Amino acid sequence: MEPRDTELEKELDATLQARRELGTEYESALIESFLEKVEQRLDATVDRRVRRQVAEQQMIVARGAHPGGDRAAGEHFGERFGFAIISMVLAIPLSAISVVNAGLAGLAVTWAGIVGVNTAHSLRGVSRRRLHRDGADGV
Repeated sequence: MEPRDTELEKELDATLQARRELGTEYESALIESFLEKVEQRLDATVDRRVRRQVAEQQMIVARGAHPGGDRAAGEHFGERFGFAIISMVLAIPLSAISVVNAGLAGLAVTWAGIVGVNTAHSLRGVSRRRLHRDGADGV
């Protein structure tokens, strides 16, 4: 166990002992006090980890590397996912309009357009990553 774990164990034992001595009327105050100490420890741990990650990112940027590292392919996931969702939502009324006005041929043209737009958007992201990677490699 880590030293911090043994400290929390001691705090918990002290809290339980105090509850036995003081009775149930102080139970909520004792629990709140213990939870406050746990929260402080968690905050300190999270702060340390965040500072470490920020320092690592700063070192990566200072060396001239891309801060995303191997995650470069997933860095624009939210943009791609949002574009796909919007295109699917718009596909519903577009499909209905095309079927009413032009039948199955209109539906086929509509879906070809939707697939084409999504493909173009997807390939645009791939070409950006290639340009960034080639530029970073000096090629």
